[in-house]
Amino acid sequence: MALTFVWRLTDALDDAPLRGVPPAMPGRSLRRLLPASLIHEGVVIDQHIREGRFQRSLSLVAGVSGLLAGLEVAYQHYRGSYSQRVMYSPLIVSVALFVAGLWGACSRRAARTALPVVSLLTMADGIVGFVFHVRGVARKPGGWRFPVFNLIMGPPVFAPLLFAVCGYLGLIAALLRREDAPRGSQEWPSQAGARGRQIREGRFQRQLAVAAALSALFSGIEALYAHYKDNFTYGVQWTPVVLTPLLVVAGVGTIWSRRIAHTLLPVVSVLALLDGAVGTFYHARGILRRPGGLKLPLYNLLYGPPIFAPLLFAASGFMGLLASLLRREE
Repeated sequence: MALTFVWRLTDALDDAPLRGVPPAMPGRSLRRLLPASLIHEGVVIDQHIREGRFQRSLSLVAGVSGLLAGLEVAYQHYRGSYSQRVMYSPLIVSVALFVAGLWGACSRRAARTALPVVSLLTMADGIVGFVFHVRGVARKPGGWRFPVFNLIMGPPVFAPLLFAVCGYLGLIAALLRREDAPRGSQEWPSQAGARGRQIREGRFQRQLAVAAALSALFSGIEALYAHYKDNFTYGVQWTPVVLTPLLVVAGVGTIWSRRIAHTLLPVVSVLALLDGAVGTFYHARGILRRPGGLKLPLYNLLYGPPIFAPLLFAASGFMGLLASLLRREE
C-alpha cells in the first residue's frame, strides 16, 4: 500500500503541469530519488506559497536563524572583550530580528512593517561587520602579507555576511503575500509587490538558490579555518569542507539549469542538513569533553567548539532544499 502510494505520488509530480515545464523532462523524473514524504512536503510548500500561507513559517525561520547567529556572535565578540562598541550591534539586531520574526508570524501588520525594516538593518549590520573584520585582519602583524595565518587567527571574515543572510530570509518573508491579506491588495510598494508576485509565481527559485550557495560558502569557509586550527583531528571535520563547493555549484548551477535545481540541489541540501546535525552532535560532545564539562558551562561554551556553527551550515541546506521545492517560471 505504502509503495503504491509513493509510486503514484511521484508519477503525479512528474506528470503535473507546471508552468512551462515539459511533463517528460528527465530532471523531474529523478525526483523519485527523494523520499516520498519530502516530495509531498514540496507540494504542500508550493501550494502554501501560492495561497499566501508560507509567510508565517519563513518569518519564524528567519527569526530563529537570526537568534542562532546572534548567539554565535555573542561569545565570539566576548572573546574579543567587546573592544569596540560596534561589536554590540549584531547582538541587538539579532534579538530584534528574532522578535520581528515571531511577531511577523503572528501579525500581518508586523510582517509588512517591522520585519522588513529589521531585516534590512540585519543585512546592513552584516556588511558593516564584514568591513570591520577585513580591517581587523589587515591590522594584525603582517596584515594581508600573511593572509593564511591572519585569516585563520584573526576575526572570521565571512561570519558577518553569514549573519546578513538571516536578514535576507526575513526580507523574503516580508515580500510574501499573507493568506489573510485582502484580495487585490499589495503588501508592499510597487517594486516589492512585483517581487512578491514573482515569489508566488515561481520566479524566485534562482535567487533563493544563490542565497543558499552564498550562505554555504561563508559557513564552509568558517568551518575550514576553524577545523584547520584543530588540525582536522577527526575525519568528519572534512565533511563541511567537501559539501560546501558541492552546494555552491548546485546553487549557482540552478541559475541556468532546471535539472540541477531538481536533482543535484535537493540531494546536496539534504546532505548539508544531515551534516549540520552531525556537526552539532560532535561540537556538543567536544564541549562535554573539555575539562570541567558541564560543571563549567559558560567557560566551555565560550572556549570550546562553536555549538551553533553547524546549525548555520544546516540552515544553508534548508534554504537550498526550499529552493529546489519551489516552482520555476520556465
